[in-house]
Amino acid sequence: MQKIYVFLKCDLGHSYDVAAALVDGVEEVSEVDSVSGQYDLLAKFYLPREYDVGRFVTEQVQTLKGVKDTFTLVAFNAFT
Repeated sequence: MQKIYVFLKCDLGHSYDVAAALVDGVEEVSEVDSVSGQYDLLAKFYLPREYDVGRFVTEQVQTLKGVKDTFTLVAFNAFT
């Protein structure tokens, strides 16, 4: 599995709607947090290694109603 984080900027007043759409409609989402600053939400996804991250983000995340912008980070190692 590969882990990615996606920061989401939402249309004004739609952060909770976008968070609910992610949790209810995107199987690969692990968690969604509200954050302060430039973005409204931070979502963590676990994708199979063969998934194309770019296609996943552009087709499954950016197309959700209320999403204005995204910024994606790919995680390499988890330290415990």
